[in-house]
Amino acid sequence: MKRLILTLVFFAALSFGVGLVMSGEDGYFDWAVAGGLFGLAVVGELFRLWVKKSRVKIARGGRQRRNSRRESSGI
Repeated sequence: MKRLILTLVFFAALSFGVGLVMSGEDGYFDWAVAGGLFGLAVVGELFRLWVKKSRVKIARGGRQRRNSRRESSGI
């Protein structure tokens, strides 16, 4: 959880900086670019957590073990 928060804070700051740089001479903050970059960071982190969770499930036996217990006759 600590890594997730640190990564999102880092990318929020980076996205904010890019939004400021992309604002140009007109002085308006570029919310589309900053929000898009931060959105990509969030999606990437969620994908990383999903892959990590699925690897743990596979390492523990996944659905096969659970189904075999459910289908047991109890004898």
